[in-house]
Amino acid sequence: MQTTDSADGEMKGSDITQIAANSMPFVVSIQNMSVKQVQDFFGGIREQEQQRGAGSGIIVGQNDSELMIVTNNHVIEKSQTLTVTFHDETSVEAVVKGTDATKDLAVVAVPLKQISSDTKDSIKVAVLGDSENLLVGEEVIAIGNALGYGQSVTNGIVSAKDREIEMEGFDSKLIQTNAAINPGNSGGALLNMNGELVGINTAKISSTDVEGIGYAIPIHR
Repeated sequence: MQTTDSADGEMKGSDITQIAANSMPFVVSIQNMSVKQVQDFFGGIREQEQQRGAGSGIIVGQNDSELMIVTNNHVIEKSQTLTVTFHDETSVEAVVKGTDATKDLAVVAVPLKQISSDTKDSIKVAVLGDSENLLVGEEVIAIGNALGYGQSVTNGIVSAKDREIEMEGFDSKLIQTNAAINPGNSGGALLNMNGELVGINTAKISSTDVEGIGYAIPIHR
């Protein structure tokens, strides 16, 4: 597994194309599956797997046996099966290691023994930045599994910091950005122009009266 170069290495001064290429290996897609009981034509009951939703995740580390991925709690809640898809389009099952609904955060893990050697060689661990150093107006990049289509890249600026939103049970101050955040981007990466992870995309305002307001959970080193 590779480690992404820090801002003081080759990433510094990179444009969006280079940052995207260097960052996609640490962003994953997450499919949340559950099982429901349905009645068949003959009146019998059978179980049917259905997708509850699709989101994103970020590889943030590994230990001797597992790859650790951070995402949003709402991406993985009530799941019975979680599938993680890496940027090379290989997929493996994951398990939930811990959650914090008040921060809308969760950590899931993939056993290293389930990951092929080729995939291990191609994926990376994100370099953590510090959202405290972000400036309003600073350019940022969002990467995630928008609409469940696979990884996509958008860019924008930091519109504001320390924003609070009304969401039941949620307690966190967020980064506001006008980078496009769409369904499926939840749990994905918000990066500064050094390619460092400064936020975890979590929400947007959906209204015909509103345009270009998305939110990310800040990352503090």
